Amino acid sequence: MNAQSRSPMAGRLLITLAALVVLIAGMRAAAPLLVPFLLALFIAVIIASPLAWLQQRGLPMILAMLAVISGLIVFLVLLALLVGSSVDDFMRNLPLYQDRLRESSAGLMAWLDGHGVTLSREFVGKFFDPAKAMKMVTGILTGMGGILTNGFLILITVIFLLMEGASLPGKWRAAFRRPEDSLGRLRAIMADINHYMGIKTLTSLATGMLVALWLLLLGVDYPLLWGALAFLFNFVPNIGSILAAIPAVLLALIQLGTGAALLVVLGYVVINVVIGTFLEPRYMGRGLGLSTLVVFLSLVFWGWVLGPVGMLLSVPLTITAKIALASNEGTRWIAILLGPGVEPVAGEAQGQD
Repeated sequence: MNAQSRSPMAGRLLITLAALVVLIAGMRAAAPLLVPFLLALFIAVIIASPLAWLQQRGLPMILAMLAVISGLIVFLVLLALLVGSSVDDFMRNLPLYQDRLRESSAGLMAWLDGHGVTLSREFVGKFFDPAKAMKMVTGILTGMGGILTNGFLILITVIFLLMEGASLPGKWRAAFRRPEDSLGRLRAIMADINHYMGIKTLTSLATGMLVALWLLLLGVDYPLLWGALAFLFNFVPNIGSILAAIPAVLLALIQLGTGAALLVVLGYVVINVVIGTFLEPRYMGRGLGLSTLVVFLSLVFWGWVLGPVGMLLSVPLTITAKIALASNEGTRWIAILLGPGVEPVAGEAQGQD
């Protein structure tokens, strides 16, 4: 009897796993179409809050959307104008920077040899190749550039998503007999996603501006480019700040020397500690956090499925899944496992003592 009951369960498990594999393979194959849609979705979520704010102030829906979309276009155009020239110059000078990095690493190996530490070039090249960091940045910038070529498609999709979002409650009520419970749950999920994306966008913008200002004061080349990179990678907690700092630190090292590189590291650490440790948790709350392991795994997984841009979308996608899981009693335990460490209850802690 037990064997018979296990057989359907094993069959369902195999079918579920097979469906999951097919879904992931389909997402990877459809990445060129899926990535612009996901970007449009998250842009729509971010600008939904200012759109609602304008409507609450008495502005009609059409005028409010026109104002928000115009502001978005102005922001993206200014960003492209300010950062675009830096990207072009950096890409042209990339081979020169890679050669200088190899020279610096060769000098470091010679210095270590002089102090009795001998390392083979193959060993160093396998585990530490600074040029790979520059190649990673190039891949991300190239991926973002490819996405921006679909800017018109993304913009139109954002407009349609906002219009559809405005009519969704009426459709929901017409489609279901008892819509209020599920509609309330959906509104709670969207409110949490809007809250997370809004706070994260503001803190990422502050991080990018402070990084660009600090690098400008130090005289590091392309401060606007590294500020934009810090803004994008701040959407990836913990790991993103490290990845964003690597190219700027290496560039400061080969351009200005060890002292300037250490100052760059200090600036990144102070900015990310102040914003990531004090400001973000205060306004966002621990309930919307992720464990470092989950952040890393989502970075690897979504980067593999969706390409370089998937790395930037990895945490927002995982946070969205966590919020949806937390809204259901049956799946809340999964959301808890995805989150950061849970503080023990006072009574339990005293009982253990």
